[in-house]
Amino acid sequence: MKWFLKAVRNYVGFSGRAQRAEYWWFALVYVVIYMVLLTVDVITGTYHLEDGYGLLSGLMSLALLLPSIAVTVRRLHDTDHSGWWLLIPLVPIVGGIVLLVFLARDGTRGANRFGPDPKAPLTDKGLLPA
Repeated sequence: MKWFLKAVRNYVGFSGRAQRAEYWWFALVYVVIYMVLLTVDVITGTYHLEDGYGLLSGLMSLALLLPSIAVTVRRLHDTDHSGWWLLIPLVPIVGGIVLLVFLARDGTRGANRFGPDPKAPLTDKGLLPA
């Protein structure tokens, strides 16, 4: 839950890097909350079968749209890819697979063009004296 809250608090932070744990824990908690709210939508009758959305699940998706984009861009930065790679799923069939591979790979070791390694000890980031 701490990774989810970290991503939500940094909802406009498109710079820097996000390690795999931050991204995948955010994604897991997002899906669990979405499924719970979707179930509540179905039970309460606020799910529109024809349109394919529910009131509560739709509001949650809208509220977490910016944080989910931001954490994905930071995750791409950790693998030394530009945030524009987020658009690769627009390429049919292979685009989504390429993005999934980028998101699943371990980040580059050490600093890259997007910032210091988020897994590095605080001494390596210059935050504590060596």
